[in-house]
Amino acid sequence: MASEDVYRDFIIELYKNPQNFGKIEGADFHAKMHNTACGDVIELFLKVAGGTIEDAKFLGKGCAISQASASLFTGYLKGRKADALEKIRKEDVLALLKIDLSRNPTRMKCALLPLDALRKAIKK
Repeated sequence: MASEDVYRDFIIELYKNPQNFGKIEGADFHAKMHNTACGDVIELFLKVAGGTIEDAKFLGKGCAISQASASLFTGYLKGRKADALEKIRKEDVLALLKIDLSRNPTRMKCALLPLDALRKAIKK
C-alpha cells in the first residue's frame, strides 16, 4: 500500500471516529467557524488551568479533511501554554494531517478551519 493511501485511511478513520469530539461546558475559549465555500463547520472549546490548555474539544460537521484536522488539532493543543496559542502557524496544522494540500486550496481551507476557530476564540 502506498504511503499516501495509508494517510488517506488515517484521515477517514479520524472522520469516522474523531478524537476529542464534544463540548466543554464553561470553556475559557470558544469559537465557531463556518467555511462558506463548502459548508464545513467547526466549533472549538478550550479549558485552561494554570496557563495551560487542560482540555480541548470540538463539534463540527463537514468533509473528512476538516473533521480529521479538528480531531488532530484539539489533541495538539492539549498541554500547550495558553499564551503561546497565537504563535501556532498553518504549517503546524498541516503537518498533523500528513497529506499535501498545496495544490488544492479548497481542501486547504477545510484543513485550516480549526486554526481559524482558534484565532477567533483568542481574539474574544
